[in-house]
Amino acid sequence: MPGTPPTRFVYLGPEGTFAEQALNSIPAAERGSRTPARSVPEALESVRAGEADAALVPLENSIGGAVGVTLDELAEGEPLVITREVILPVEFVLAARPGTALPHVRSVAAHPQASTQCRGWLRAHLPDAVVVDVLSNGAAAAGAAAGEYDAAICAPIGAGRHRLAVLADKIADHPDAVTRFALVSRPGPPPPPTGDDVTSLAVYIAHDRVGALLSVLMELAVRGVNMSRIESRPTGEALGRYVFFLDCAGHVADVRLGEALQGLRRVCADVRFLGSYPRQRFPGAGDRPIPAPAGLSDTDYADAAAWLARLRAGDLT
Repeated sequence: MPGTPPTRFVYLGPEGTFAEQALNSIPAAERGSRTPARSVPEALESVRAGEADAALVPLENSIGGAVGVTLDELAEGEPLVITREVILPVEFVLAARPGTALPHVRSVAAHPQASTQCRGWLRAHLPDAVVVDVLSNGAAAAGAAAGEYDAAICAPIGAGRHRLAVLADKIADHPDAVTRFALVSRPGPPPPPTGDDVTSLAVYIAHDRVGALLSVLMELAVRGVNMSRIESRPTGEALGRYVFFLDCAGHVADVRLGEALQGLRRVCADVRFLGSYPRQRFPGAGDRPIPAPAGLSDTDYADAAAWLARLRAGDLT
């Protein structure tokens, strides 16, 4: 039923990864069931099929950029909506079986993205170790626990789950790196506006119209809607055909964003609404909500609408 809190959660597995760590930060997930999925498409399909109420999947990383498979899945198939975002600091650790000393580490299991983000630390502290690519951070921890590798680069939750000793923590070359996850559900009423929200869209431009992308941006700009992210992905139809993913400040219930959505509907080939949800602020980000420009607040829109209604009724006072 719309508005019913989710109780069955699925997340990008396996266990012991950053996705599970992010899911654990959602209070409702602590009380519900949590099932790992083998891939992003599998996680989202379980929601579409009604086998789960919500899926937590990675959306973008501050170092690696957008997660293309997630964007593609949201743009295609039966509609799904984002109801929450979780921004998680990416803190890698080097973990090994208890009793292992750092000088004795000769092989390190790591997901390729993890080893890339820890390249500087590995070069400085384990220059002679062989780094072995594995499918996930969880698989790296499991391999080290089984004795297949001397150590693993993994998430702190993975080290704890497999009872590994942490030989070094915070080994990433970029200590401020974060991953943004999206909690995705079947369509329903969005969470109520908080005054600091994000609206995500997938926009298909009209390719036979000159300045089509500029028209999209103007619909937002003239209403003072701040766009925090734009990402293009090929549609698969033909070379040069793209869908644009936008993150906009505001909520679908806001008047100015509502008018912008109507404008996009008029000028675009198609617009898929991907959800309005609270923005997660985290320590050290340093950013705050940007106030509406003069004349573009919801109060200003309401006043202008009332004035127009009086004119149409013949009231010029």
